[in-house]
Amino acid sequence: MRKQLKIRSMVPALAITLAGCAASGMEQSATNLSAAQCRDLTALRNHAPPTRERNMSELAALERAGYDPSKFYDPYYPDDLHAAQRQVDRWYQAECPEARPD
Repeated sequence: MRKQLKIRSMVPALAITLAGCAASGMEQSATNLSAAQCRDLTALRNHAPPTRERNMSELAALERAGYDPSKFYDPYYPDDLHAAQRQVDRWYQAECPEARPD
């Protein structure tokens, strides 16, 4: 009986916590790529010489898409990297004016 009361008293707290997590997950910025990232990704796609800044810009976009290069051992590599690259490609097509046909 006591266990049921304890669980019942936790249900509202869990519901509020889950609602807060869901609401915070919905808040996303209007764009995922900055203007500099769009410019750098365009340069890399057009075979411009890679620079440290372009590489760091691409890495920041991949990290925003969910890729974590800091893992010492990643059993999902390279699948997680490819998934992040596909997400960045979708963002690039949707958000970068350089990717849109005239």
